[in-house]
Amino acid sequence: MTNLQALNISFNHFTGNISLSPFGSLTSIRDLQLSDNHFQIPISLGPFFNLSKLKHLNGDNNEIYESTEPVHNLIPRFQLQSLSLACSGFGGLFPKSLYYQHDLQFLDLSHIKMTGEFPSWLLQNNTKLEKLYLVNNSLLGSFQLANHSLVSWLSHLDISRNRIHNQIPTEIGACFPRLVFLNLSRNDFSGSIPSSISNMSLLEVLDLSNNGLSGNIPEQLVEGCLSLGVLVLSNNYLKGQFLWKKFNLTYLTELILKGNQLTGILPNSLSNCSALQTLDVSLNNLSGKIPRWIGNMFLQYLDLSENNLFGSLPCSFCSSGTMTEVYLSKNKLEGSLIGALDGCLLLNKLDLSHNSLTGEIPFKLGYLGNLNKLDLSHNSLTGEIPFKLGYLGNIQVLNLSHNSLTGPIPPTFSNLKKIESLDISYNNLNGEIPYQLVDLDSLAAFSVAYNNLSGKTPEMAAQFATLNRSSYEGNPLLCGPPLTNNCTGEPSPLSRYGFIDMQAFYVTFSVAYIINLLAIGAVLYINPHWRRAWFYFIRESINNCYYFLVDNLHVPARFRRFQPCV
Repeated sequence: MTNLQALNISFNHFTGNISLSPFGSLTSIRDLQLSDNHFQIPISLGPFFNLSKLKHLNGDNNEIYESTEPVHNLIPRFQLQSLSLACSGFGGLFPKSLYYQHDLQFLDLSHIKMTGEFPSWLLQNNTKLEKLYLVNNSLLGSFQLANHSLVSWLSHLDISRNRIHNQIPTEIGACFPRLVFLNLSRNDFSGSIPSSISNMSLLEVLDLSNNGLSGNIPEQLVEGCLSLGVLVLSNNYLKGQFLWKKFNLTYLTELILKGNQLTGILPNSLSNCSALQTLDVSLNNLSGKIPRWIGNMFLQYLDLSENNLFGSLPCSFCSSGTMTEVYLSKNKLEGSLIGALDGCLLLNKLDLSHNSLTGEIPFKLGYLGNLNKLDLSHNSLTGEIPFKLGYLGNIQVLNLSHNSLTGPIPPTFSNLKKIESLDISYNNLNGEIPYQLVDLDSLAAFSVAYNNLSGKTPEMAAQFATLNRSSYEGNPLLCGPPLTNNCTGEPSPLSRYGFIDMQAFYVTFSVAYIINLLAIGAVLYINPHWRRAWFYFIRESINNCYYFLVDNLHVPARFRRFQPCV
């Protein structure tokens, strides 16, 4: 097919080595799509060297191999505009054939393990390049800009997950003023963040995470990049006070600064970011109280864990009603949770562990139907476990350990059909373990250790057959396998039918008592014969009681009625 210009055989199960294929004879081909097959493609691209009209080559999701063919000294006849080989495999040295390409607009060689240094010449030779993706290639060396006067059309640059070191070029903002997407994460960059990045007025995504960057976060970053939507600077060595005054990024949706050395408080100017949905400043040294304006933002993901925050949760914490994940663990939070979580109806993950919270667990947590993780461990919570928690139908992880909780284990926990981990150890719980918990088929981790529980352990069946004694230890009155204490006698009726819900008992008893009185009153009102009989019965009962007391007890004379002589 010497006149064929476009061929698309992607998304099949073709196999074989491209070097042995007839593609080299398609002299008129301009667009060749080979993606998502099982081809073996040489990194040198030697089989395509004679295709002088080839402009677009896509071989994503195939297998790349290091070329051993003698093509290293040959110059390809094509001038590609787009090349996409996001594949697996080992490619050896960065392909030298690309050194002769000058019209590239799109290049993606991600996930190919290669040796050698980052090809700085690639940007110098291809001034029309708009998108460059060299993700997860194991490239070494420095990220250098050979010609400082270079002003590129580049809009997307992703060289993350390599081993590029030294500093980020200070002139990066001047060389790439049209960048929209910049990802340099998971490398070995050091030094400070270049202030020239503020020249990228079109920048929407900036990810410099997981490097060795140090120094302060330049305020120019949030003053010049007005289009910034995602800012990720996590897991570096950035320091200084988090007190940005001009934080008015209209389009910012994600701010991730975790794992640095930032101090100070959450700046009030952050409340100007009305579109912010993700805020992660965990693993820093922030202090102060959680500001009230947090509740007025439309946050979905909030992580303030492992800081030095103190005080209680503000009552307006969830007033926006949009939060789905909240992580506040390992701080110094205190006070009660009553009322603090009102409005958090969309929560599916809540972690308040390792704080100093007090008071009872709010029973309203049982109404959070989307909740699949609840961790309140390592606090000072008291009172009984609300039976309403047994109605969390989607819960998968429930950790209430290391508190001062009392009372029984709610038998409603048998409703937690999706639970995988239940830890209520290190409390002051008493009573027996509800036998209905054996029906929890998804349970993989279970611990009631170090409480005051008594009675027989649940039957060693289903998931409970995989548990060992560490799940029950620290309860001297517990018996049965896997413990060494043997049980004697028959189980009590309560162990057969579960514990009495005292709150429900009091309510039902009171209602039944009132209904009984109303029924008697209605009958006496309607039937006069029964009414007279009732009053006669009451009068005779009073007289009988009186004479019984007179005959058997010493009653003062002043309380005795005058009795006529018989």
